[in-house]
Amino acid sequence: MKQLRIRTLAGLFLAAGVLSWSGARLWDSVGTLPRVPLAAPIVLAVIAVVLLATALSLRARLRAQRERRPGAKGVEPLMAARAVVFGQASALVAALVAGMYGGTGVFLLESLDIPPRRDQAVYAGLSVLMAVAVIAAAFFMERVCKLPEDDDENGGTAPAA
Repeated sequence: MKQLRIRTLAGLFLAAGVLSWSGARLWDSVGTLPRVPLAAPIVLAVIAVVLLATALSLRARLRAQRERRPGAKGVEPLMAARAVVFGQASALVAALVAGMYGGTGVFLLESLDIPPRRDQAVYAGLSVLMAVAVIAAAFFMERVCKLPEDDDENGGTAPAA
């Protein structure tokens, strides 16, 4: 499984942001711009909390398993892999969502003197912050579930004599 890359997430963020900003400009010129839902930052915050709670739970279970504590409940490799895939998928979607709301928010910054637009800009900004929290939680999940590196270069075999 490949690790998440900041470049990939930043590229998705920038592409979605530029498309969203230009789409918001176009949409506003021909009609009414769609509203940024209040639920957007709330849903992203819930996803970030779920990812963080899962990562903390897995970290505690892995630590107990490594220290061979009596009664330690192990972590199945497939469960850890599923958690990492969930985190990676969440991070990719969060990068797209952050770009979308970021682009819309930048467009809305042009008209902060209008109270409804100011509120929409705040919701868009909070959505971007919560999307960054999702990405951070996904990176933490990936770090928790990463297998330890092999210290020896021969893959555990004895050197040839």
